[in-house]
Amino acid sequence: MQGQIRDTRFKRTCEIGFNHRWNGLKGSCLNELFRKDEERVTESFPSTNALLVACRVSSDSPCVISGKRTIAELSSWKGVRPVPVLTAYDYPMARLLDEAEIPLLLVGDSLGMVVLGHPDTTHVTVDDMVHHLSAVARANPRAVFGADLPYQSYETPEMALQTALRLVDAGAEYVKAEGGIEILPQVEAILAEGIPFMAHLGMLPQHVVEEGGKYRIKGRDEAGRAQLIADALALEEAGAFACVLELVTPPVAAEITRRCKKMLTIGIGSGAECDGQVLVTHDLVGAFPWFTPKFAIPKAKTGEESRRAAKEWMTELQLGKPPQQ
Repeated sequence: MQGQIRDTRFKRTCEIGFNHRWNGLKGSCLNELFRKDEERVTESFPSTNALLVACRVSSDSPCVISGKRTIAELSSWKGVRPVPVLTAYDYPMARLLDEAEIPLLLVGDSLGMVVLGHPDTTHVTVDDMVHHLSAVARANPRAVFGADLPYQSYETPEMALQTALRLVDAGAEYVKAEGGIEILPQVEAILAEGIPFMAHLGMLPQHVVEEGGKYRIKGRDEAGRAQLIADALALEEAGAFACVLELVTPPVAAEITRRCKKMLTIGIGSGAECDGQVLVTHDLVGAFPWFTPKFAIPKAKTGEESRRAAKEWMTELQLGKPPQQ
């Protein structure tokens, strides 16, 4: 690589740029970018996503891939247009959602329940996340996509960074973790490495066992409201580009949205005044018919259709009808 790269965060960003998902970029694109003005590039593209996007749209590079969404673009929607977010856990779903032009995807640890059959998210491992994230990355979506740091994988700043780097190596363009002020050292360690961060406040699924297995609405009293606001403002100040607000009372979610001038708020069961909304895709399309949250209204019944198709095929087979050629 031409020129001396002085910034350690930038070094890591360059390293990320050569992971398996970005093989198509080749070295020439990055080399050309650095050769022109190394210092300017270092200042202009401090984050992984920003550098990779710069490489993809560089008019001087033979590896132009147009139309890739960026975190900066999505951030500009705050107060202007809603940000739709859906979960993806595999290649076909990532492709389908990208073809539907969903701009922001999350490989959520909710896969533990709707894909792996666990009772909650606390059983999901880093290896599980890497496996599913890699499948989503193979879809090469135009959408920005990232993944959850799973339960107990970010207990210290060092552990948080190690987990985040594993997810980035698998293709993640951002990482997400649950918690507020208490995880600021972990958040800062991740951001210092140039990895974009999404926060998660309110009802924290990774803590549901600690709360007796109940999914409780947050922010109902003044102490809860004050803590949520303090957490949100601290996370925004640290540099989080977005924050999921799960089961937060709508007035508090609306207040957080107003008071956070840069950080996007992504609601789930938290009212309509957040900057965006997120759903588990299985809930949206009826792919997990055994349970649907109260706040989710299925737009399809893919679970029922799958049962019907399988039963119809079996019946035809038993009746001696020849399989379709």
